[in-house]
Amino acid sequence: MQISNSPSSRATRDTIRPRVLRPGLSFVFGMVLSIAALAQAPATGSTEQLELGRRIYNEGVLPSGAALTGTRAGRDPVTGESAACVNCHRRSGMGQVEANIQIPPITGNFLFAAKGDMRLATMDPHVSKRFNQAHDPYDDATLGNAIRNGVNNHDRAMNVTMPHFILSDAEFNALVVYLKQLSAQWSPGASADTIRFATVITPDVDPARRKVMIDMMRAILRQKNGSTLLAQKQHTRHHMTTAAELILGTERKWELEIWELQGAPASWGEQLEARYRKRPVFALLSGLSHSTWQPVHDFCNHEHVPCWFPSVEVPGKDQSDYAFYFSGGVTLEADVLARHLKDRKGAHPKVVQIYRDGDTGRAAGQALFRALAGSGIRVTDKVLGANVPAVAALRQALGGVDKDDVVMYWLRPDDVAALETIKPVAEKNFFSAVLAMGDRAPVPAGWRARSSLVYPYELPEKRKKNLDYFYAWLNLSKTPLVDEAMQSEVFFALNFMTDTLSEMLDNLYRDYLVDRAESMLSIREGIKTEQEARDRAALGREGDLTRRHGVPTIEESARVQITTPQGGAAKSSGTTMYPHLSMGPGQRFASKSGYIVRFATQNGNQLVPDTDLIVP
Repeated sequence: MQISNSPSSRATRDTIRPRVLRPGLSFVFGMVLSIAALAQAPATGSTEQLELGRRIYNEGVLPSGAALTGTRAGRDPVTGESAACVNCHRRSGMGQVEANIQIPPITGNFLFAAKGDMRLATMDPHVSKRFNQAHDPYDDATLGNAIRNGVNNHDRAMNVTMPHFILSDAEFNALVVYLKQLSAQWSPGASADTIRFATVITPDVDPARRKVMIDMMRAILRQKNGSTLLAQKQHTRHHMTTAAELILGTERKWELEIWELQGAPASWGEQLEARYRKRPVFALLSGLSHSTWQPVHDFCNHEHVPCWFPSVEVPGKDQSDYAFYFSGGVTLEADVLARHLKDRKGAHPKVVQIYRDGDTGRAAGQALFRALAGSGIRVTDKVLGANVPAVAALRQALGGVDKDDVVMYWLRPDDVAALETIKPVAEKNFFSAVLAMGDRAPVPAGWRARSSLVYPYELPEKRKKNLDYFYAWLNLSKTPLVDEAMQSEVFFALNFMTDTLSEMLDNLYRDYLVDRAESMLSIREGIKTEQEARDRAALGREGDLTRRHGVPTIEESARVQITTPQGGAAKSSGTTMYPHLSMGPGQRFASKSGYIVRFATQNGNQLVPDTDLIVP
């Protein structure tokens, strides 16, 4: 549970008690672990105390307004925001792993559990069974000694990275009140046997893309829930369930609601709030938009609901604690192009950017203008009227363009194809891969020698290897390929949610979901890539493979054919459309780089890079 920035938090009124897991359940990971009841009522304390404790924990600010202070290793001072507990123990209080240092949970459920209880926080692949409560229960006196003097309740010195804080009794009591209620109860949308999700679709989405997205999500959930119920009924391990999940019974059925928005964006926030009040969800899973996503972004921030990797062209523009994106979309493309232009030798007299009047075009144009500010490169906008026919609008926009100008086209496929009847003027023309459908961008043959794509995806040959499992699933489920980028994003979003929740076990707190996503994305990508490399090596020897682990939505009995090139197994660099996925604390864009690519021939769609990977 998360306390909001205001004393009156909606998180305190919308909670669900955790179920009780019977003691005595055990499994072998080199030792026997057990879990007792997780239910514990939130600590009593005034709203004022909760807010004061929250500020100490999250901001490093004492009730007086002074900075929290302490010393690390007996000599190194820490103060203010850098001293805040959240830096190490994270927003959820559930701890983390940094290199070889294990930072344990400090929530009430873990600090004050009854003697003999062993609480399992996560199945983090780096620490596995060690990431659990391994101490006798604290009381206020022993916890005070730990926080102030760095001595645990076995009278042993704690890790030198733990500061010794200077706190008065009143300040300490406020912090304890906050810790006792932190991540004490499951978040809304989670129950003893079910996790409820919603996916949001804005009204501008093409019907074909809308249909294939919904069909994919429902198919994946059917397969996921079918294997979940089978494992629960037969008490057997299967491809989606770790031993911990199976024996502890933490795996749940998923429910999915489709939240299709209507009308103007100004009304979307109210629609989302109404749906959420009627039936809260644990997170927004995937999602699809061709215009603005800002109202959804704002809703997630307001309600503390994770927004889990939607397929959007323009992410929300404000910093978010809860919204995760694959990339910056067209804003990333703007940054990549600006970096490319600024790094080129010689100055360009002018950059002309052409876009349709609308949310996406304006956002892209503004992003490029900002990215080139102070570079000496002038930027001119040519805006196509929303209802003006493409050919006439493009001819008018290209009037006054010189051959030495650089022209950036923020255009969708229909407008790009309309260039067929117009001769190129500038020697350097760039097109948005996000808007023009990437490899399928209909750049006319007469334009290709002078044109490049700003390309935030992995290069085609590498990407094909990365998406082997995605294409295997399409074939197995008989799902048509309508939009490679969007469909592979949906596939990844659901699989990454499965992996993250699997690792979280019974700790279904939204802030913990956020913490784990930040920590495990790059680790997960490395593990999956190595795993798929082993699968390909097996395919090279055996010709096919019974998949027992890779993609959780494929039934264990499925036989999947993955083609490998002659001369050895194919190599991949990830599992998505993107060159590299990684995040850290506070980061919300998983991919942060791109290429400039060009067409290898006038008539084909083969792309070749003009640049190395550009990280703006």
